[in-house]
Amino acid sequence: MISKILIANRGEIAVRIIRACKEMGITSVAIYSNADRHALHVKKADESYFIGSDPLSGYLNAHWIANVAVTAGCDGVHPGYGFLSENSNFAAICKKRGLHFIGPTSEVIQKMGDKIEARKAMIKAGVPVIPGSEGNVKDLSEAVKISKNIGFPVMIKATNGGGGRGIRRCNNEKEVESNYERVISEATKAFGSPEVFIEKCVLNPKHIEVQILADQDNNAIHLFERDCSIQRRNQKLIEIAPSPQLTEEQRTYIGNLAVKASKAVNYQNAGTVEFLLDSENNFYFMEMNTRLQVEHTITENITGVDIVQEQIRIASGLNLRYKQEEIQHRGYSIEFRINAEDPKQEFVPSFGKITRYYAAGGPGVRTDASIYTGYIIPPYYDSMCAKLIIWALNWDDAVTRGIRALGDIGVFGVKTTIPYYVEILKNDKFIGADFNTSFVESNPELTDYNEELPPTVIAAAIGAAIAAHEGI
Repeated sequence: MISKILIANRGEIAVRIIRACKEMGITSVAIYSNADRHALHVKKADESYFIGSDPLSGYLNAHWIANVAVTAGCDGVHPGYGFLSENSNFAAICKKRGLHFIGPTSEVIQKMGDKIEARKAMIKAGVPVIPGSEGNVKDLSEAVKISKNIGFPVMIKATNGGGGRGIRRCNNEKEVESNYERVISEATKAFGSPEVFIEKCVLNPKHIEVQILADQDNNAIHLFERDCSIQRRNQKLIEIAPSPQLTEEQRTYIGNLAVKASKAVNYQNAGTVEFLLDSENNFYFMEMNTRLQVEHTITENITGVDIVQEQIRIASGLNLRYKQEEIQHRGYSIEFRINAEDPKQEFVPSFGKITRYYAAGGPGVRTDASIYTGYIIPPYYDSMCAKLIIWALNWDDAVTRGIRALGDIGVFGVKTTIPYYVEILKNDKFIGADFNTSFVESNPELTDYNEELPPTVIAAAIGAAIAAHEGI
C-alpha cells in the first residue's frame, strides 16, 4: 500500500484527498504557491512544501513536483483534477521516478485525451459516438465541407481539449469561417495543440456521465450515473446522482456502455465516461475524463463508496473490492458548485476576503470547502470556493433539502452563486426533473432574485451604526 502521498493540487480537492489519506493512515504532503501560503490544504496536510512565488507555474511544473515528491520521501502522487491531472507526460515522469501516479497510465491518458483516438476506440468497441469528422480537420475548406455534409449546427472542438474550453458552436457556413481560427487559437493556448475536429451539434441534450472504477486486471464496474445538464457555457453548475430523468432500463444500458468503454482501452483507476442524450433517447459517447471529477461526491453519497480511497488502493496494485452486483444506489444527491461569481453581472468573478463563513449542516448535508473566515480568495485560480452536497431518500425531499442547505451556508464578503441556485431549485422544470443543457440560457429571469441580507448581517450593521453614533 502507498504510504506517503504528495497532492499535486490545491483548494478543496486537496483537502478532500488529505482527509482520505488520514482515514487510511497515509502521510499527506501539500504543495503551495505564495498565493496559497495561508490556504486550508496547507494547514491540513501533514507536511507542506513551497513551490514558488508564481501562482500557477509551480502547479504546472511536472518535473519540479516529482522532485519535491521524491525529496519528501513520497511513494505516491495524487493529481486531483485540473492542472496536471490529465497530463500524460506527468504520469510518465512519476512512473520514471518510482512514484505511483494515482490515476490511469500515461498511455491511456494520452489516448483518451486525444478526442479523435477516443472516438476511434469507442467505434471499435461498439459504443455509439456523435456523427463527425473521421480525423482532425486539415484546413478551413475541409471544415466547411464536412460541416455541410453533417448538417448544421456543428461543433468545432479542440482535439486535446477538455473542461468546456476550445469549443464553438456553428449554425451556418459563415460561423464556421469565423470560428475556425478562434478554436485553433484557443486550443493552442490552452492545450498546446492546434488540432481540431468537427462533430454534429446535438441540440439541447441531457448531459449524462457514468463513474467507473477499474483495476490492473481489467476488472471494471460502474457506480451509476450523474446528471450534469445544469451548466453554463459548458461549465457545470449543479450535478445530480442518479439522474432523475432516466429510467432504470436506460440506467442499466448506459452503465454497461461505460464499462465496455473502460475495458476497450484497458483503463485503470477512477474515470468518467460522458454521454449526451438527445430528444429521441439516443445516447452518444462524448469523451472520457481520465481523472477524479469535481462531482465525485454525489456518487459517493448514493453508493457509499469512497472513490478517492479506491483510487489509492488501485494505484497501490490492489484489485477492486467490489463486484458490480454489490453496488447499489439509494436516494438522490445534488452537488452545488459554490462559485465566487456574481450571477447578476454575467457571472463575473468576485475574488476577495471572506469576512464570515458558515458551513451548512444538518441531516444529509456535506460541505467540501477550501475557505474560512478571513481567507482571501486569490484571483489566479478557478472561482469555485466550496461544494455543497446534499442527499435525501427521494427527489422531492432532495430539492427541499437543497433549498434549506443553500439558505444555511453563509459566505460573506464576496458575491456567490448561492442565491441563484435557490432560484433554480424553485423552478417548476427543475422540480419536475425536466431539463437539459439549455436550461440556464432558457431561464435568464432566474438571475433577477432579490439579495436579502440575513438577520445576522442586519444586526451587525445596526450594531456598528450604534457604536459609531455613541463614539464607542
